Amino acid sequence: MFGIGTLPDLLRLAVLPVLAWTAVRDVRTRRVPNVVWYPLAALGLVLLAWELVGHLPPETVFDRLYLIRVGVSVCLVVPLSYLFWRLGGFGGADAKALMVFAVLLPTFPSYTLAGTEFPLAATRLGVFSMTVLTNTVIVGLAYPLFLAVRNLADGEFEFPISFVGRRVSVASLSTAHGRLFESPEGVTRNGLDLDALRMYLRWRGLTFADLLADPEALRDPASIDETFDPTDGAVHRAATDGGTSADFDGDGETVDAAGGDAPGDDGREAEPDASSDDPWGAARFLDSIEGTAYGTSPEKLRGGLDLVTSRESVWISPGIPFLVPMFVGLVVAFVYGDVLFGVLGALGIV
Repeated sequence: MFGIGTLPDLLRLAVLPVLAWTAVRDVRTRRVPNVVWYPLAALGLVLLAWELVGHLPPETVFDRLYLIRVGVSVCLVVPLSYLFWRLGGFGGADAKALMVFAVLLPTFPSYTLAGTEFPLAATRLGVFSMTVLTNTVIVGLAYPLFLAVRNLADGEFEFPISFVGRRVSVASLSTAHGRLFESPEGVTRNGLDLDALRMYLRWRGLTFADLLADPEALRDPASIDETFDPTDGAVHRAATDGGTSADFDGDGETVDAAGGDAPGDDGREAEPDASSDDPWGAARFLDSIEGTAYGTSPEKLRGGLDLVTSRESVWISPGIPFLVPMFVGLVVAFVYGDVLFGVLGALGIV
C-alpha cells in the first residue's frame, strides 16, 4: 500500500512484508527466529523517539492525547501480551509480535491514496496496536468454521470435534502440528503434543515407519540401546522424523515455538533402565532431557504411542498458527481500521 504519509508512517509499512514471512513460516514450522523482531523493535524505538520530540513538552491537547495513546499502547499491550503468553494463550512469537506492535504502531498512521485517507475507520481511543489485537482476535474466531468446512469437504465431519480438530492419517504425523485429540480412553483436550512425540522418536533414532513396523518390540524398554539428541520436536529440525537432527535453515538461531514449554537436552545419554514397569521407556526419556517436553508425562506419552500404533488415523487439535490471523488483522487495520469499532458504530453502540 503506497501513498502520501509522514516519513515515520511510511517506514512503519516495513512491518507488512516481515509479518507476511513470519505467517508463512508459522504455518510451515510453528517456529519463528527471535532475530526477526529485533530490527522492527529498533525501528519502533527510533520512530517513537522521533515523534516524541515533536510532542514534548506537551503544550496542546493533541500533544497530550498522543502521549496518552503511546502510554496505553506500551503500558497495556506489552504486559497484556506477556500475560497471554504466560497463560498459554499465545506462543512466544505471537507475544513478541504484539510487543513490537505496541512500540512500532502505538497510534493510528495516516496514508492518502487517490484522494482517500487510510485507515478508513479509526477509534476514539486511537491506539493502533490495540486495533491490530482486536482485529486478530476477530479473524481468529473464523478458524473453527474453516476447520469445519475442511472436515466436511474431506467427509470427516463429526459434531462438535470437527470445529476444533482434524482427522489425519497416522503416517502424516511426522509433519503435522498440534496435539492428539484422542487418548486410549477417548476424546481429550489434553492429548500428547506432536512435537513431544517427535522428540521421543528422535531420542530413540526411529522414524514413524519404524514405530509402526514393530510396535510390540519397541514397547519393551529393553529394546532401547543408543539414544540421540531429541531436539525440540519441530518439523523443520530434521530431514526425517527420527535419528540425529540438523537445523533445516542452517542459521542456528533461537526460535519461538507456537506454544508450550521449551524442552531442552544437555547431551547426556540416559542411563539404561531395564525395568519392565516403563513401557516404551517413556519415563527414561523424560528423565534424560531438561524441561517437560511440552508438559508431557510418562503416562501421556505411553497413551499416545499406544494410540498411534493401533490406529490408521487419529483426530488432532492443530492449533491456530496465530501469526496468520495477526497478519490479516494488521492488513485490515492499515486499510480499513478497527473492525470491532466499525461494527459497534454500525449498531449505534459507540
